[in-house]
Amino acid sequence: MSLQCGIVGLPNVGKSTLFNCLSNAKAQSANFPFCTIEPNVGVITVPDERLNALAEIDHPKRLIPATVEIVDIAGLVKGASKGEGLGNKFLGNIRETDAILHVLRCFDDDNITHVDGSVNPLRDKEIIDTELQLKDLETVESRLAKLEKQAKTGGDKQAALVVSVLQAYKEALGKGLNARTVHFEKKEEQEAAHDLFLLTAKPVLYVCNVDEASAVNGNAYVEQVREAVASEGAGILIVAAKIESEIAELETYEERQMFLEEIGLEESGVNRLIRAAYALLNLETYFTSGADETRAWTFVKGSKAPQCAGIIHTDFEKGFIRAEVIKYDDYIALGSEAAVKEAGKMSVEGKEYVVQDGDIMHFRFNV
Repeated sequence: MSLQCGIVGLPNVGKSTLFNCLSNAKAQSANFPFCTIEPNVGVITVPDERLNALAEIDHPKRLIPATVEIVDIAGLVKGASKGEGLGNKFLGNIRETDAILHVLRCFDDDNITHVDGSVNPLRDKEIIDTELQLKDLETVESRLAKLEKQAKTGGDKQAALVVSVLQAYKEALGKGLNARTVHFEKKEEQEAAHDLFLLTAKPVLYVCNVDEASAVNGNAYVEQVREAVASEGAGILIVAAKIESEIAELETYEERQMFLEEIGLEESGVNRLIRAAYALLNLETYFTSGADETRAWTFVKGSKAPQCAGIIHTDFEKGFIRAEVIKYDDYIALGSEAAVKEAGKMSVEGKEYVVQDGDIMHFRFNV
């Protein structure tokens, strides 16, 4: 599955520094706005110790982790919805992503200029939110103008459904609320809402970029952000991007762990961010494992066995017969597929089985 998270924020908040930590692709990072003009795309692996544990049992020729694409998008400024700065390019790039990593500057440093002259993460958040909301409102009003007449005079039930969804969004956006705060009960409404691809309907994780002293517990800026986004149901992650970039330069795992321990962290912020992005997209992992390959496969939480089989190959879904499922804990505890079978711990599941995170799967199919 090719899924993307877009890193957004005002200029000089640490987006490209963070991107460089996340990916082997090196975005230009400099102390001036718009140094990232074309979106930089990096494919990052999702840290998962379960994959390594399975490999220790099966000793495969290949080890393939799950991945997520991260897109570093040019900094946005006030007026972007009307084309200011690189507004139109920014908005076009973010529309193509599945989720948003919104970086907020939560550190003081006189050597790094702020586009608005002072550090204020709530003001920065509001600028981004407002520009995205204005663009969404423009989209909603344009669609309404086309569909309202059709719904009234043509008796088109689908048009009437979409109009009701658009009106709900228009009301929220008009109040300065993001589209993700609007919830629909009916499946038809949810599908219509999804098809609008509104910018502020995308799931968001607020990444508070702090200094080294605040890397563990955050600071007053972080607390302001936490309080401001509580009603959104959005996540917050504290990352010291500058320190993370220094950690990323160290050659060995042992050196990186020593550095983390020195500043009081058990795990790098980069790893936490990758997993948070994965969860933000409502993704989970199942595994296939054997002598040739141990691999993590990404699926949307709640997917059934045939859909998960189709991730490997469409023929697997078309000709799905059954799935042989081993729970991860059983595989690790018993040490081999043969031992699992002998213990009666392998289950055979049909088309209605909802795949669980960590399942080890073998699909039977016939085309």
